Amino acid sequence: MKKEEPIGKIMTTDVITLNLSNTLYTAEKRLKKNNIRHIPVVNGKRLMGMISLSDILRISFIDAYNEEGTVDTAIYNMMSIEDLMIKNLVTVSSDTPIYEVAKLLANKKFHSLPIVDDEHLVGIVTTTDLLNYFVENC
Repeated sequence: MKKEEPIGKIMTTDVITLNLSNTLYTAEKRLKKNNIRHIPVVNGKRLMGMISLSDILRISFIDAYNEEGTVDTAIYNMMSIEDLMIKNLVTVSSDTPIYEVAKLLANKKFHSLPIVDDEHLVGIVTTTDLLNYFVENC
């Protein structure tokens, strides 16, 4: 394992995203359909924020099930993507060493980091990506 290998080597580049005009219902469906836990919010290729599945579950828990046992999305009509997304994100560039990204995730207790080059979202890396890398290279 090389400590200085760039995060670009293991980041996901085909990033599933949202934009500010999407609904929280759309966010939930994309997260679940793609079996992911974090989804960047973009304006074009510019990163605006991030929403996690836990953010969605936190606000929808109270209204989780109506009488028919299906998800009640009334809370989704009261909030927007911009209301829920985390702004002012910590980001790294694609040439940041994998080891440094791992330390940052561990120290900040983050589960994902957007990868930004020249103010454009180019990828995302998660703790699962890093664990898979370490398992394959140890």
